[in-house]
Amino acid sequence: MLVEATLDFPEEEIDFLEAADARGKLATLRHELNQIQSDARQGALLREGLSVVLAGQPNVGKSSLLNALAGAELAIVTPIAGTTRDKIAQTIQIEGIPLHIVDTAGLRETEDEVERAGIARTWQAIKQADIVLHLLDARIGFTPEDAAIAANLPAGVPMIQLHNKIDLLAESAAVALATEAKAVRTVRLSAKSGAGIDDLRAQLLEIAGWQVGTESVYSARERHLIALRAANHHLLNAAEQAAQNAQALDLFAEELRLAQLQLNTITGEFTPDDLLGEIFSRFCIGK
Repeated sequence: MLVEATLDFPEEEIDFLEAADARGKLATLRHELNQIQSDARQGALLREGLSVVLAGQPNVGKSSLLNALAGAELAIVTPIAGTTRDKIAQTIQIEGIPLHIVDTAGLRETEDEVERAGIARTWQAIKQADIVLHLLDARIGFTPEDAAIAANLPAGVPMIQLHNKIDLLAESAAVALATEAKAVRTVRLSAKSGAGIDDLRAQLLEIAGWQVGTESVYSARERHLIALRAANHHLLNAAEQAAQNAQALDLFAEELRLAQLQLNTITGEFTPDDLLGEIFSRFCIGK
């Protein structure tokens, strides 16, 4: 409204933009829209669920963990490395939040064509994950092979490092593992005995943003998220135009208009007549 007033009524002796701190208002709007976008994205995740991929070397207990989380024998478990050849998915709920747990083939170098195809699908599932659970054998610890897996995990995707099979550790080794400093989220557990499973569930809820009685997130659909991203993009462009000289005022107004059109798809239409009504109700213009 301030920009349009400046453009439509240049004969007025008021610099509407400076007088009302339009650039400061724009910065505040961008901050608020970023927060809404974050809350809306979180709301969509809480409604639609999170994709949680179990990854790691063969025979570290991925299938056992899937069974433990699901409370059923969904995956075949044997001491033979490479038993799981393809991904197995199961949806569970923790405090009402859907989690799509994906068990995958163990990651290793192999000449077996079928296993290699399963490993390729594992990496594809990892790239699409909301959370990656990187399983290790607690008896062996973090190996060079585990380091190679961790280095290839997608940047920006939350990861929890799980030290499984703690039930097979000697007590002294368990204490040493517990006191070892880690730069990543770490959970010590036993998929077989169930020890540490509650800690894992708590970590998953924390990453999902779940809180008791939380009301801060919005129940957004994908089209809402797309509109918010587009509006945010146009506000960024508007801020860049605002930083330039007065000749960019038309472009500044256009970016704000495009941002408003995106928000209209969520809130309802804001027409040119509505805009003029705002201008004349706020300023004494043309009188």
